[in-house]
Amino acid sequence: MKGKVIGDILVLKNEPEDLQELLDLPEVKRIVKLGRINGPKREPDVQILIGDNTETIHRENHCFFKLDVAKIMWSKGNTTERQRIAKIVKDGETIVDMFAGIGYFSIPMAVHSNPKKIYSIEINPVSYGYLKENIVLNKAEEVIEPIFGDCREVAPKGIADRVHMGYIGNTHEYLDAAIEIVKPGGIIHYHESVPDLLKFERPPQRIIDAANGREVEILKKRIIKKYSPGIYHVVIDAKIN
Repeated sequence: MKGKVIGDILVLKNEPEDLQELLDLPEVKRIVKLGRINGPKREPDVQILIGDNTETIHRENHCFFKLDVAKIMWSKGNTTERQRIAKIVKDGETIVDMFAGIGYFSIPMAVHSNPKKIYSIEINPVSYGYLKENIVLNKAEEVIEPIFGDCREVAPKGIADRVHMGYIGNTHEYLDAAIEIVKPGGIIHYHESVPDLLKFERPPQRIIDAANGREVEILKKRIIKKYSPGIYHVVIDAKIN
């Protein structure tokens, strides 16, 4: 069986021979089949096999995430990175999450760390709606401020101790905005999908090129997961002085 459990929903890539047998799995009450992922907003094509709707609440690392699996992507492969980022935030930091989604990284940072403020920015109206619900669900209203819109236009400038760029696609096109957001001595967490031979060369160089003369110190290079054949999802932690 190739699939993942999100909340109480089992998400499969292929339709199995015996659906009822899969309902014996712990926590599974509904089953859907995931088809193609469409468009720049990564919206999934989902067929309901058992159940009557596709909204659920997923629990991970003592955080709660409400989402609709027919409208919102959930990556199990990012679990370790969500846990890591929550542990390295320092007390009193101001954070800008440029691609917040439903709160994938903002929620763990608020729940497991002690930041002063997290500005969570999201352009997809469906994801933004769930982001606002998840802030309340996790009792993080005093820490997280949700902002709707394009992060290049609506993000506060020059105030962030930490900028999170947890999106892969054309993320490098937003690096100039991240440089404007981060204050001297702040850290950028930059995500990119990269061919194997370039995985630790191209992303750091893109940060340096975007820094507009500011000094860049590469702190860490990590593989998050294999994204597709020959392509890796990596994250670069870079200090911008």
